[in-house]
Amino acid sequence: MKYQKQITTIRLYVRYMVSLRCKMKVKEELKKLGIKLAVVELGVIELVEPLTEEQLSKLNLNLKKSGLELLDNKRSILVKSIKNIVTEMIHQSEEVPMVNFSDFISEKLGLNYTYLSNVFTEVKGITIQHYIIINKIERVKELLLYQELSLSEIAYRMHYSSTAHLSNQFKKITGLTPSFFRSIANIRRQNLDEL
Repeated sequence: MKYQKQITTIRLYVRYMVSLRCKMKVKEELKKLGIKLAVVELGVIELVEPLTEEQLSKLNLNLKKSGLELLDNKRSILVKSIKNIVTEMIHQSEEVPMVNFSDFISEKLGLNYTYLSNVFTEVKGITIQHYIIINKIERVKELLLYQELSLSEIAYRMHYSSTAHLSNQFKKITGLTPSFFRSIANIRRQNLDEL
């Protein structure tokens, strides 16, 4: 009977890694250090072999020059993981998942939601729910600016119970109504066209 060696991966977590440009920068820094077998996702680097202290130090130093930084605190890593899941749910998919956010996050991380919520609130000073609302409103702003969808279509896509619920939350976060926000964007766009 043959036994296959199971490959375990080492994960490093990177703060402020939020775009494809950041991923490319991380890949570039890993390449400079001669590390080829790495998978880089938003906020996470998966390695087949551990880095030496010198490599780790150089990587962190070079990432800091680009505005990124390695996380070493378990609570910070957990918060970063939660933020990545929220970003993935809201900003990187066409529609927000039809599941309860707390169940989705808990299932993805394999941890009790109450524990996750407590850690997140202690570290960030806001609840996960409020962080989700802020991100949903940012996504709504993007969709309003594209002007491809009506407010009711946006409310449906973002799983708001009604356009009134969306409008109330939008005004609470931004201080503006969605229609006023859209009209300001139109005026700015017209002014830029005239230049």
